[in-house]
Amino acid sequence: MKLELLVFVLCFSFQFLVSRALECSSSKVAYTITVSQSGDANFTTVTDALKFIPSGNNQWIKILLKPGTYKEKIEIQQDKGCIVLEGEDRTTTKITYDAHSNTLESVTFAVSMDNFVAKGVTFENSYNIIQKDTVPGVVPAVAYKSYGDKHAFYSCGFVGFQDTIWDDKGRHYFKSCYIEGAADFIWGNGQSVYEECEINVTGEGFITAHGRESAGDTSGYVFRGCSVSGTGRVELGRAYRSFARVIFIDSKFDNVINPEGWSIWHQEGHENDITFAEVNCKGPGADTSNRVPWEKKLDASEVEQYTTQAFVDQDGWIAKQPL
Repeated sequence: MKLELLVFVLCFSFQFLVSRALECSSSKVAYTITVSQSGDANFTTVTDALKFIPSGNNQWIKILLKPGTYKEKIEIQQDKGCIVLEGEDRTTTKITYDAHSNTLESVTFAVSMDNFVAKGVTFENSYNIIQKDTVPGVVPAVAYKSYGDKHAFYSCGFVGFQDTIWDDKGRHYFKSCYIEGAADFIWGNGQSVYEECEINVTGEGFITAHGRESAGDTSGYVFRGCSVSGTGRVELGRAYRSFARVIFIDSKFDNVINPEGWSIWHQEGHENDITFAEVNCKGPGADTSNRVPWEKKLDASEVEQYTTQAFVDQDGWIAKQPL
């Protein structure tokens, strides 16, 4: 191990002994480690770089990925903290794997810790993309899972077919990201804002499947200024649980949205509890004249509840992360 890395480990291990703070101690990166498949970096795999970060870390550590396709299956456990994963560009820097069938075990990249930032990286599950023309039907194959609070993504890519993003727990913010899939490809119980994201529909299915379980549950998906296009036909969402909540605001829909727009799925009788809504959306797919009758109509005060600040950034955590 290089001397500077050894010193880093000793310093951060001592820090953990004297401080068990759950929050990141500043908004600046304390240390950067590099990953390159060519060997001209601290590590050749993302997995080894993550192993290097000590448990209980509370200072921002950046993992800088050099361009390449990293075939790795990764889970960042809850005992880590304060990590930035940054690639050169989502078109040149990819983490991919092809696990499938079992949803929990299929995830290419899973984050269970709090305080995580990704920028300029694509997360992919390649299984259905490769197999969909050669086998009957598709199976769950997750590209990315968020299961922690205060996760932010900037100019990232998420590529799959079924269950692409498992957006499942905590507050999450997606800005200028590319998301590809067909069947329930943004799903779970997260409390998330997707802002100015490009959503590419590649088959028949549903964009979202949200799992809000009660009226007091703060979770939901809000899409602001996003674009939806592609080669498939989808509904904007179906109710994964009885109080599902998905709102599209100021977004543009190409002609890929089915006229009914939304599906009750297995939650019949809960139409009044589900919040599916469209506000000021445009494009050939935004005609709401044939939408399901239980789609919600939000007034101005209700729409204000779904700004980025009001919905996920009440304590200003986004500005405290290193960008």
